[in-house]
Amino acid sequence: MTNTMATSLAGTVLRIALSISYLSAVADRFGLWGDVGTGSVAWGNFDNFLAYTSVLNWYAPAPLIPLLGWTATVAEVVIAIGLLSGFWLTWLAYSSFALLLLFALTMTIATGPEAALSYSVWTAAMASFLLATLPRGLRGYEFSLKSEPSSSESL
Repeated sequence: MTNTMATSLAGTVLRIALSISYLSAVADRFGLWGDVGTGSVAWGNFDNFLAYTSVLNWYAPAPLIPLLGWTATVAEVVIAIGLLSGFWLTWLAYSSFALLLLFALTMTIATGPEAALSYSVWTAAMASFLLATLPRGLRGYEFSLKSEPSSSESL
C-alpha cells in the first residue's frame, strides 16, 4: 500500500469514526443506548443532557439552555451526516473542529480538564482539524459543489 493510499484510507476511516462518535452522543441523549447508569451511558435522556448543558453553560440564562442543547444536537447530526456523505467536506470538517474545540474549552472551564481529556474531546477536535486540512483526494470519497472553498482557500 502506498503512502497516498494509506492516507486516503486513514481520511476515510477518520470521517467514519467522527461521524459515529457524533451519532452515538446523540443516540445517548435520546435514550437509544439505554438508561443512565447502564454500561457507559452518560445521559440516557434529553432532560439529563440539558442538565449537563446547564452545567457547561453556567453563565447562560436558564431559558437559553434548551436552545443551546438543541443547537448542539442538530449541529452534531448535520456534521455527522455530512462527514459520512462527503458533502461540503472541507466546510463540515472545519465546523466539526470548531464545535469540538468549543466543547473542549467549555468542558475544561466549567468542570476542569479531566472530562474533556477522558472523553477525548481535544483529540477529536484536532482530528477534525487534520481532516479539514488534508488535501482533496486524501480524505476518501467526497462530493462537493463549486461553491465549496478548496482546502487551499481560506475560510
